[in-house]
Amino acid sequence: MASDAELGTEGAPDPSSGAWDRIRSSPVVRYLAVGGSAFLVDLGLLALFHEALGWTLWVATGSAFLLSFVYTYTLQRLAFGSKLPHGSALFRYTLLVAANTVVTAFLVSVASPAVGWVAAKVLTTAVTTVWNFFAYKHWVFATPTTGRRALDGHEEAP
Repeated sequence: MASDAELGTEGAPDPSSGAWDRIRSSPVVRYLAVGGSAFLVDLGLLALFHEALGWTLWVATGSAFLLSFVYTYTLQRLAFGSKLPHGSALFRYTLLVAANTVVTAFLVSVASPAVGWVAAKVLTTAVTTVWNFFAYKHWVFATPTTGRRALDGHEEAP
């Protein structure tokens, strides 16, 4: 619990306090904040494509997911403080996005008749959110280790 000195006038942590710094420095908090905003971009595009433009659900879902690629890559790279060269990180991120796109389009299409496309998208996002955190942290944006061969077959530099 934050002390009175760490609390602002409205009970929120004072941004200059240690508690606020710990919250901001948490990779999970940064990941979820970026991911939440990316989800809204993705969902908005999905609604535009499917509801406003009349695209089939699987095409609209895949297209919206892919278009949020640059936004999400850039902000997650910053959130994880990656120093990995863009080529390596982008290659790994692309592989993960390809897998996520297939899984997302499939699960939303399969689940939407039972729960509707919005609920299907939310449930699918919850599933991919869990595995993506670990993939980002330990593979996509991981700090290179001397002598370790990356999963993509490239030697990582120190």
